[in-house]
Amino acid sequence: MLSRILVPMDDSEHAGHALEYALENHPEADVTVFHVVGVPSMMMGEAVGLALEDDISDAAAKRAEPVFERAHEIADERDREIDTIVGVGHPARNVLGRAEEYDTIVLGAHGEDWSRATRQFLVGNVAETVSKRAPVPVVIVR
Repeated sequence: MLSRILVPMDDSEHAGHALEYALENHPEADVTVFHVVGVPSMMMGEAVGLALEDDISDAAAKRAEPVFERAHEIADERDREIDTIVGVGHPARNVLGRAEEYDTIVLGAHGEDWSRATRQFLVGNVAETVSKRAPVPVVIVR
């Protein structure tokens, strides 16, 4: 039986499905939603903007609020509680850095709906990278 599940989540539809899957299929497990901000981009916009903030932790938490609000709505619909944590930097590296703390990782097949080239370059590789390198089982949800 799984007791701790990590659900990396952005604002994509697939990420919401991943959380739904984790909550519905593992009713006894503690579920933690993990959102990473400051994602590198072609123009480094979000990462640079975050780096210019006086309090990076506070700024990261504020940027994660919409994702966590959605996650709590999904959990509330299923009468479940979730924990939330924020990471800063590259999503795959952040997820892999926390992986050993959990029994499994459940993540969406695709990330944010950016341009196809950007998604493949930065976000599309997250699920693939995590599934290849994680020291725990990974479930990828469409």
